[in-house]
Amino acid sequence: MSFSSLKRKQPKTFTVRIATMDAEMEFSCEVKWKGKDLFDLVCRTLGLRETWFFGLQYTIKDTVAWLKMDKKVLDHDVPTEEPKTFHFLAKFYPENAEEELVQEITQHLFFLQVKKQILDEKIYCPPEASVLLASYAVQAKYGDYDPNVHKRGFLAQEELLPKRVINLYQMTPEMWEERITAWYAEHRGRARDEAEMEYLKIAQDLEMYGVNYFAIRNKKGTELLLGVDALGLHIYDPDNRLTPKISFPWNEIRNISYSDKEFTIKPLDKKIDVFKFNSSKLRVNKLILQLCIGNHDLFMRRRKADSLEVQQMKAQAREEKARKQMERQRLAREKQMREEAERTRDELERRLMQLKEEATMANEALMRSEETADLLAEKAQITEEEAKLLAQKAAEAEQEMQRIKATAIRTEEEKRLMEQKVLEAEMLALKMAEESERRAKEADQLKQDLQEARESERRAKQKLLEIT
Repeated sequence: MSFSSLKRKQPKTFTVRIATMDAEMEFSCEVKWKGKDLFDLVCRTLGLRETWFFGLQYTIKDTVAWLKMDKKVLDHDVPTEEPKTFHFLAKFYPENAEEELVQEITQHLFFLQVKKQILDEKIYCPPEASVLLASYAVQAKYGDYDPNVHKRGFLAQEELLPKRVINLYQMTPEMWEERITAWYAEHRGRARDEAEMEYLKIAQDLEMYGVNYFAIRNKKGTELLLGVDALGLHIYDPDNRLTPKISFPWNEIRNISYSDKEFTIKPLDKKIDVFKFNSSKLRVNKLILQLCIGNHDLFMRRRKADSLEVQQMKAQAREEKARKQMERQRLAREKQMREEAERTRDELERRLMQLKEEATMANEALMRSEETADLLAEKAQITEEEAKLLAQKAAEAEQEMQRIKATAIRTEEEKRLMEQKVLEAEMLALKMAEESERRAKEADQLKQDLQEARESERRAKQKLLEIT
């Protein structure tokens, strides 16, 4: 076989770049490949088995489109340049993430996509819920909170809150970090997959979660929004994407028909009016139809018994979860034992340092004691000499004391005699005072008697003169 014939038989290929929420991949595809061939290759590469939620998205003329599984890749209106880029994204959303999302990779891709939609404000999230969701995102990325590792400022480079929420309050980044960390510390013990599932359980209750919006007009020409999600079709006012004006649950829709750019929703209840609407672009109409069919199929599928494949996946997921739980418990025990061993080691090291310090102090005290002993011996000698002098002085003092005692005895006798003399002098003075007082009284009496005598003499003389 010639070289030219070999070259002719080699299949022509083109390069495709697939962007997931956290990675990019490139594949070499054959020109004959259909969308399903490329999609299956991506799913196998990711290890994804819950393929029914996902699709390959691309953009053509500012309109979002999804790669059709039964159509050749190159037959789509994809750009001609290579590599041709597709985004591997969730096309349909579950009604209950905890019950329906089985594989960890599925949960992780949904978590990343929903988080980006919230941060890009494609899903409205209240401030309180935004902070709680941010704390679960931090738990999923950093694991358990450790104040020694996750110090102030560790979230400075992270995008965790919608700009609308940040601008709503006069709060610094440090204040936001403090609020998020307070919740983050409460999630201790949750593994990454558990934290991501808690995130999805909160997010799925938001009004705009999983809703694809399209600008439409009703038959009167009024501008409206059509919302397509896992539960049905919803009609919104263009200024309010949170509360629908009217909803058509999948189980209450009898038929959805499409012809000549016009959609017709026929409810099961014939008393309810048929709702007709249209959009401006053919591509948008096709996308609406795809989403309606896919969401309705999944809605019906959820209400049937799980297929054998799903049952196997759920059984494997349970086994894997149990294995991971046991592994986490083992790691937790090992961590606890390691921490206890480190605490014991730290305690022993601390005790060893304490003993070393005590030994050093004891050695210093011994040296001081030896110096003190020498000083004391010298002092003892001096003290002994001083004691001899003091004994001599004590003997002399004893003799002096005996002399003083003898003198004191004589002095005591003299004192007693002196006291007796003083007492006698006092008694004599008292008697003399009494005598003086008595004599003064007698003198006064004599003066009075003398005065009376003179008065009697004067009267006698007067009487004598009168008689004469």
